[in-house]
Amino acid sequence: MHVNGARVKASRILTPGDELEIVRGEERFTVHVRGLSQRRGSASVAQQLYQEIAASLAARQADSEQRRLLRQLAPHPERRPDKKARRDLMAFQRRRDGP
Repeated sequence: MHVNGARVKASRILTPGDELEIVRGEERFTVHVRGLSQRRGSASVAQQLYQEIAASLAARQADSEQRRLLRQLAPHPERRPDKKARRDLMAFQRRRDGP
């Protein structure tokens, strides 16, 4: 997590106007804090307190489309491997990874 470009811990206190960069798995979000709430509320209320930056949204959509296209190119087996095929696969992985 980064606040205004600096790496911080999750317990960092935010102020309106801060810019957060959040990494969740392969996704990166950059949001602008518009306000803070005094107490925990619903997701719909929380969504009114921040706004995702347009460049961040466009980048996320482009990354999502690229991952979707790559998944289509990946080979998919016709069926699950049987017991012998699973053992062969595990033996291959052990040889490849080493002791």
